[in-house]
Amino acid sequence: MTIFIIIITTLILLIGLYFFMIAPRMLRKPEINRFYGYHYAHRGLFDNDSSAPENSIHAFQLAIDNGYGIELDVQLTKDNIPVVFHDSTLKRMCNTKGHVHDYTLKELKELTLGISNQRIPTLKEALKTIKGATPVIIEFKPYNMPAKLCNSVWSVLSTYKGPYCMESFHPLMVRWFKKHQPGIVRGQLCMEYWKEPDYKGQVLYILLSFLITNFLTRPDFISYKHEHYNNISRKLCRKMGATAFAWTIRSVKEKEDAEPHFDLFIFDSCKL
Repeated sequence: MTIFIIIITTLILLIGLYFFMIAPRMLRKPEINRFYGYHYAHRGLFDNDSSAPENSIHAFQLAIDNGYGIELDVQLTKDNIPVVFHDSTLKRMCNTKGHVHDYTLKELKELTLGISNQRIPTLKEALKTIKGATPVIIEFKPYNMPAKLCNSVWSVLSTYKGPYCMESFHPLMVRWFKKHQPGIVRGQLCMEYWKEPDYKGQVLYILLSFLITNFLTRPDFISYKHEHYNNISRKLCRKMGATAFAWTIRSVKEKEDAEPHFDLFIFDSCKL
């Protein structure tokens, strides 16, 4: 009987610990309702075979003109200027060797995006275009030191008046906002990493898949790969009050399939 009690007590404690680890922010939550009512254009309303490539000023303006919210990516240049660009390297979008952080802003401004004449925008330039016309999801890319990127981006965001939130795959970036700017809506990006070839067998990424780092970050929303909607931790976070974003929807059919499982949708390659 004593062994049985010990086993049951241990199980209860482990279950309680699991819920504690994955719980989102539940007290003193910032206003998130202003992000509802929009579908979010992934990297702007872009077409890389057009004059409006991803993460360009033209793509952001098209998203605004079509009534969409905007998701964009931010990272640092060599001279620590926040610019809007997704990849670590410049090869795919600029046909140039090297990483974004190998170049100064002046050097990056000599490059064009895709087949267009659009240039890599700074975060300040992107926000000047958006001007609060639509909500913005800012994804912090984990290519630089987390604190340096967060500090540099905050120096821009601190004077911006429009609705925005931050998200990142990197828990330390989400934690930076928890510690230094708790009034900002923050989100944890995630997926079931073990289903991706680059991450198979890596214990850390399995833990991340189950949102075990939430005790460090207490996110307001979870942005999860929509195909992995059945993840138990993702579903429990939603039950505990976290808003559920789906990424990245690429057809109306995918959006219809995801609707029962998510609250808000990030999309590209289609119109919702």
